[in-house]
Amino acid sequence: MKTERKIYTVKELCEGFVYNSLEEKGLYGLAGKLTIQPEYQRNYLYAEDNGKMELAVIDSVVKGYPLGVIYFNKRKDGQLEVLDGQQRITSLGRFCTDKFSYEIDGMPYKFSRIKDEKLRKRIENTELLVYICEGSEMEIRKWFDIINIVGIELREQERLNAIYSGTFVTLAKTVFSNSRNSEVQKWSTYISGNVKRQDFLAAALDWVSHGHVKDYMEAHRDDYTIDELHDHFNDVISWIESEFGKTYKEMCGLPWGKLYDRFHSQPPKKQENTEAVERLMDDPYVKNRRGIFEYVLGGQQDKRLLDIRIFDEATKRIVYRRQTQEAKQQGVSNCPYCVIGPEAHRTKIWDMKDMDADHVSAWSKGGVTSIDNCQMLCRTHNRIKGNK
Repeated sequence: MKTERKIYTVKELCEGFVYNSLEEKGLYGLAGKLTIQPEYQRNYLYAEDNGKMELAVIDSVVKGYPLGVIYFNKRKDGQLEVLDGQQRITSLGRFCTDKFSYEIDGMPYKFSRIKDEKLRKRIENTELLVYICEGSEMEIRKWFDIINIVGIELREQERLNAIYSGTFVTLAKTVFSNSRNSEVQKWSTYISGNVKRQDFLAAALDWVSHGHVKDYMEAHRDDYTIDELHDHFNDVISWIESEFGKTYKEMCGLPWGKLYDRFHSQPPKKQENTEAVERLMDDPYVKNRRGIFEYVLGGQQDKRLLDIRIFDEATKRIVYRRQTQEAKQQGVSNCPYCVIGPEAHRTKIWDMKDMDADHVSAWSKGGVTSIDNCQMLCRTHNRIKGNK
């Protein structure tokens, strides 16, 4: 890979700067010769948190601090595109085109309104060190990955967008990486993360590919439609809404794609599921409320998903002593089920280490986890009872 060292001023870089407010990204600079955010780049992030980072860029320029090395890729057609530095360049371009203000002597000023002519000139004439790289697509992608180790760390989906950049990624990002998409608020009920950091696109791809995201992106890289991706995503969201009548914060970030694959073919039970979820959410013995939805969809069979609050050691010791004392007085086993079982164990007194605490009235039928509803069973009978 060849490299060329160049010096550009802020004014040169920002000449002809175009910013797309809808997609929230810088498009062009250097009088149209520079593509600021090629499709393998992440979205513009410096405007987040009230623009703290883009203001820091301008503050560095005003105070004469270096902004660091910037890297461009030179394509075969001669067009330049930003490999590293698009956040800084977009910040400069947005400021120089009056997209945000910078505070001077306690007053906010947009660039064109700065009264100090020398300050304006100093900003425009600030020099930036740029290395222009030329190489094969594979070499450029590898270099992109290396130089993005520092700074705001690339997330996995951002890396995959760079590796498999093409028409498919471009189209997918317009839907799933667009913070202005009116559907994002609804999707946020079920998907955790930041739409600009590609978390929603990552979820959509994971769902449609059944976990084989890289294979799917490679196969569809040059597609001119995202219909399958979009339709499957909407199918999953619609299925969730058909199964549950209420939304809860615990729904966010669950593996809905996998749950859809397992359960979408069964008839929806919206009313029944909604009532079951509400009851379990109010149950003080359910420790893992995020497991409620899979538990309900699975027919309320696998209680391990709920991490039910178990009897504490003090309760088990008290109940063991009481049962054992009564059993010895009656000449029977201290396991109630052994008493009515095979002859061999009807009078066996089990050690506490060989017994488990059990709900007399099953938790699934409303039984509480209290000392009055606790009994000690030998492990064999507890296992048999639990499997019924």
